Amino acid sequence: MYKGGRIILFAGLFVLLMAVPLIVNLGNATAAPTPSTDTPAIDALSEKRCVESTEYMRSSHMQLLDEWRNDVVRDGATEYRGAGGQVYEISLDDTCLECHTNREEFCDSCHEYSSVELYCWDCHDLADAGQGN
Repeated sequence: MYKGGRIILFAGLFVLLMAVPLIVNLGNATAAPTPSTDTPAIDALSEKRCVESTEYMRSSHMQLLDEWRNDVVRDGATEYRGAGGQVYEISLDDTCLECHTNREEFCDSCHEYSSVELYCWDCHDLADAGQGN
């Protein structure tokens, strides 16, 4: 009456179907890229420090950039005080890209690895920042 055999069969097929992408990609993982911070702008700094710690920037840079955007657009804020107490200008072009000049290596490599689409460049023109596309 309840056709338990069919239910189990279709549940098994469903699980197998959902597992196919995992099975196909088993063993195909590549190492995460490690962007180089060896740029002329960073080398010229006496103290090599970002607006926040390396760990924070790796995990939460997009939240920081979203917060910066909201602070500038909604509140008119132009300065950010980092964890170390230093004050920075809130600007992707003039603060971030001043040191991280190689978009392909620094931004694109990690975002492609993570399959994350960057939309920063929809508004920020690297040619204006002297970066070129």
